[in-house]
Amino acid sequence: MPTFVKIEEGTVDKPTFDQYVPAHKAYVQDLIAKGHKAKTGYWAELGGGMMVFEAESMAEAQAIVALDPLVKNGCVKYQLHEWRIVME
Repeated sequence: MPTFVKIEEGTVDKPTFDQYVPAHKAYVQDLIAKGHKAKTGYWAELGGGMMVFEAESMAEAQAIVALDPLVKNGCVKYQLHEWRIVME
């Protein structure tokens, strides 16, 4: 299955962002349970973060990202890319 990367930048203040973090974590846990091998985190030195996950296609990846509570609630703007891994 192809790997996708969502690179995100926060667009709201920290208290607003933080209220959606529990729902985001539950959403990622659900992706893991469904076999998407999702991993998520934030940049230590900058605002924003990244999520890496597997999906069948760019269309499925876009649909997955659209369901992210951080996206649905306007907390982040993002870029979505298919990452073609050369070596592991």
